[in-house]
Amino acid sequence: MSQKRNAFREGLKDGLPICLGYLAVSFAFGIQAVSTGLSVFQSTLISLTNLTSAGQFAGLGIIAASGSFLEMAGVQFIINLRYMLMSAAISQKLSPEVSTLKRLGIAFGMTDEVFGISAARPGMLEPAYSAGAILIAMLGWTLGTFLGAYSGEILPAGLISALGVALYGMFIAIVIPVARDDKNIMITAMAAVLLSSIFTFAPVLNTISSGFRIIIVTVVSAGAAAILFPVDDAEEGACCE
Repeated sequence: MSQKRNAFREGLKDGLPICLGYLAVSFAFGIQAVSTGLSVFQSTLISLTNLTSAGQFAGLGIIAASGSFLEMAGVQFIINLRYMLMSAAISQKLSPEVSTLKRLGIAFGMTDEVFGISAARPGMLEPAYSAGAILIAMLGWTLGTFLGAYSGEILPAGLISALGVALYGMFIAIVIPVARDDKNIMITAMAAVLLSSIFTFAPVLNTISSGFRIIIVTVVSAGAAAILFPVDDAEEGACCE
């Protein structure tokens, strides 16, 4: 029992920086959610039950455009597909004795950052460690959403509009550092921007709903990058060690 408690505390400790980062990003999500027409409760419930930044932001666009359930399902599947791969990889670090229910719980909370600290942990991965890391990460993401959504209902419209820029700053902060170091990522990102612009302004194409635009742009740009810029097996193994 003491070993599980120690693992849980280590998970909380390692997940604290993730919690603080999520707090800032989800604040922007909360603001945008209420501006879309969702209530504070609805916005908070989305973050509590999803824990996926890109998927949630994309989902807001579909909700705002009154998109269909099919669009929502397609967008979420494409955007969050990487979590399935991450969960499959992390499952190899779990003992065969870990129950299916615990594996499902770990998969639910498997984000990019949680995957990073879980993969870097030496030896077998203790479910208690994952529980601590996921719990505090969920706390930061959900609390930030609540604070952002609540602020969006009481702050002046001008200030809310200014704070909404934080969302775009977040995406720029994610893309620019890696794109600066890897020209292939830069080309892929620019191609996605160009393709998205075409679907936004070109006749006929601009009649396609926002949900299907996201699906098409994501699949085409990522698929083309995978074909044109394949990752060498040796390079991939070195980056994951």
